Amino acid sequence: MEPAWRQQGRGRGRSQEGPAERSRPLQKEKERPGGSVAGGGGGGGVWVAGRGGRMKAAAAPGPEPPHGVSVQTKFEEIRKSNQAAAQRLVESRISSSSSDEDDDDDDDGNVDHKDGKRGKILASTFTTYTDQTGGDATGLVRTGQYVSDLFQSGALTCLICIASVKRTQPVWSCSSCFSLFHMPCIQKWARDSVFLVSSVTDEDFGQKQHPWPCPKCRAEYPPSATPNRYTCYCGKLQDPPADPWLVPHSCGSICQKELKPTCGHTCLLLCHPGPCPPCPKMVSVSCMCRKAKPLPRRCSNKAWTCQQQCGRLLPCKQHTCSQPCHTECSPCPRVSVQRCVCGREKTERPCASPQWNCEQVCGSALSCGNHTCEVVCHDGVCPPCPRSVSRSCPCGKTKSSLPCTEEVLLCGDTCDRRLSCGKHTCSMRCHRGSCETCRQEVEKECRCGKYRKLMPCHKEYLCDTKCPKTRSCQKHQCRRKCCPGNCPPCDQSCGRTLGCRNHKCPSVCHQGSCYPCPESMEIRCTCGSTSLSVPCGRERSTKPPRCKEPCRCPPSCHHPTREPHRCHPGPCPPCRQTCLLPLPRCSHTCPQSCHDLVLVKSQQVQLAGPWEQPSEPAFVKKALPCPPCQVPIPTACFGEHEVSPVPCHRRGRFSCKRPCGRPLTCGNHNCSRECHLVTDGNKCEVCDEGCSKPRPPGCPHSCPRPCHPGNCPSCSQMIRQRCHCKISMLYVECTKLTSADKQTKKELGSCNNQCPKELNCGHRCKQVCHPGVCEEKCQQKVKLRCPCKRIKKEFPCSLSDQCVQCDEACKDQQKKVSQLKEEEQRAAQEEEKKKLQEELEAFEKRQQRGGRRSKKRGRREEVDDERGRAGRWWKRCAAFVLVPLGGALLSAAAYYLLTTA
Repeated sequence: MEPAWRQQGRGRGRSQEGPAERSRPLQKEKERPGGSVAGGGGGGGVWVAGRGGRMKAAAAPGPEPPHGVSVQTKFEEIRKSNQAAAQRLVESRISSSSSDEDDDDDDDGNVDHKDGKRGKILASTFTTYTDQTGGDATGLVRTGQYVSDLFQSGALTCLICIASVKRTQPVWSCSSCFSLFHMPCIQKWARDSVFLVSSVTDEDFGQKQHPWPCPKCRAEYPPSATPNRYTCYCGKLQDPPADPWLVPHSCGSICQKELKPTCGHTCLLLCHPGPCPPCPKMVSVSCMCRKAKPLPRRCSNKAWTCQQQCGRLLPCKQHTCSQPCHTECSPCPRVSVQRCVCGREKTERPCASPQWNCEQVCGSALSCGNHTCEVVCHDGVCPPCPRSVSRSCPCGKTKSSLPCTEEVLLCGDTCDRRLSCGKHTCSMRCHRGSCETCRQEVEKECRCGKYRKLMPCHKEYLCDTKCPKTRSCQKHQCRRKCCPGNCPPCDQSCGRTLGCRNHKCPSVCHQGSCYPCPESMEIRCTCGSTSLSVPCGRERSTKPPRCKEPCRCPPSCHHPTREPHRCHPGPCPPCRQTCLLPLPRCSHTCPQSCHDLVLVKSQQVQLAGPWEQPSEPAFVKKALPCPPCQVPIPTACFGEHEVSPVPCHRRGRFSCKRPCGRPLTCGNHNCSRECHLVTDGNKCEVCDEGCSKPRPPGCPHSCPRPCHPGNCPSCSQMIRQRCHCKISMLYVECTKLTSADKQTKKELGSCNNQCPKELNCGHRCKQVCHPGVCEEKCQQKVKLRCPCKRIKKEFPCSLSDQCVQCDEACKDQQKKVSQLKEEEQRAAQEEEKKKLQEELEAFEKRQQRGGRRSKKRGRREEVDDERGRAGRWWKRCAAFVLVPLGGALLSAAAYYLLTTA
């Protein structure tokens, strides 16, 4: 018999019955008051629980809206539901509580970084505990496993919806098994469980308070314990924020829960999932037998033994306890001879059970002296004789007090004792023994109450009608003959597929959600060294655990071993080792990376027509041949102009594209063809140019012969050239000119006339026609004078830069000239002063006369003033300009006279 809260409810797994059987429970549920189904809301329709939540399966019939409005409304509803689903998917992807965000292509540096961060969080959580234990963490194994599961991908799963528990999702933790469930999932589970129990067991629905069980451990909780708010593990903080440096769903403060078994201390860890570890405090306690002195012990392991013999008296009161120090003595293990309760027999029995019965009737004389005790082996006084008390006749109507030796007589009246049918009485006279069976004919109603029939009272009437009611599972009919209405629980197996999609429900057929699959699946890495236990159903979506062992997969290429790398899921990465296979037609090895298995795009199948859609390009693993050998081989070209590195697969002489450069038969030119190989049928070109040998220096003529070996003949042509002075034209034989030395060439180029060139001094060159610049040593006589031009001397033109010095006579003459100049300047200054004095006197006279003057007079005076000013200006010019000029002219005239004298 299943418990009441399992007998009703809605199934989450796939049902095995047909559509006709599923429709009957739904119809009955609709007939209930309020029109609601178990766990669903009222009014609007039937809600069916699915894997992802609740889905509205059937809506209540109503007036049908217009076609256009209904289509638009449905479109808006579908659009909003799709947007909400996409938003939930994004949030679930972003806010993963475990390592779901770990990528397969994470390198070892990222993995080590995440492992270091996880280690820091675990260390900070356990620091307060390890400080008390001196670093001993043996008591944290179980709690540490719960904390580690929070960081392990796929290890933390809600058993109700079989989905991962995210870091930011509200959760509830069972206080018995410490399993985590989504808050909406556990709230719906509790409501459905209470509703199902109430609908089955309560006559007045909803009047009693029924507990609800944990989905995993079946621990029962009262309805008041239904979670209605999201708290941390220790219950101090409501809606704890997601902190990347704390355990998920933790508040980060000290737990402070009372430890179990109760010792008076509280948990020292930070807010954590799972059970609290054993108490780490140190207390002073005595041994179990209380004989030794108290010693400091860990509170969680304070019971200790002094290994001394107990010595306490056992319950047998004969022996003492010989076991070492302990709490309570066990029953005495020895054997001793003991008497039974009545004391008649003796036998060897364990001291732990001293009382026993010998199975013999007592047989002692009773107090009446006429009868013996019929009680089996007993202790104490025998009971009184049962026939010595007041007795009655068999029917109980007549009572009498007779000695124990006499029998009570029958009264002779009707028996009237109630028969076994419970309705009629015995019609016989008072008799001894039991009454006979009731044989009275009565009209009996069958057990289901549908039919009636005359039959003996002692027989039960059962009709052949089978009960059409549905059993407690709300799936199968009762089908029991003449059922009174209390249909027994369904005895068939549930058989629905559980949420894991791997197993079927093993329970008896029931209503409501099946319990989560109790099995757990072990996910192993590729090499099998590391394993991870996850709830059944999560093995398909959980990544294999990380393994630090080296990969053991055999190589798939020609190399004997793979490159060392960690164990990983999926195929091994491509081999990056050097190929090193010997190349054909040479002695080198392949230097490329291994190409035994390379992903290449497969060839597309030609489409039959435009109606066929092109498929995505498929990639296949294929072994590629080794590329041509690229090792450089030093090789000379055909003409041996250069030695260049040539790839090994193209080794051999080559053309460098330069001119051939081999000497032709003429001995003067080289082959101008592109670098080529000389063979009998591929010779260098024939020279068809004229002679291009260098001519003797100075010969401007070319050789009249074609290109020839040896020296060219002497040039017999005449050269026309001007003489050195560029006046006469000369004709000289080219051979004489080119073979002459410098002196001879100078003579051949001279016209033997006087050089017409003018020297720098202004005289003509006196030499015969000559090349180059004329000599500046002019020997023509020139006259030189002293600075005062009085003394005159003759010198050669080349010495004309010499100067003639003045003598004493020249100096006396210069002094006389300077004195004359000074006298003239003084006379001019005195004249100027006189004129100024006259003008001043005239001005003062005009001022003294005063009065009004006539216009004519004023104009005449103004004209006179202007004339006077002009005259004064000319006088000044004469004084400052003409006087020095006149002095200079006088001095020049005096110098000329002196030089000509």
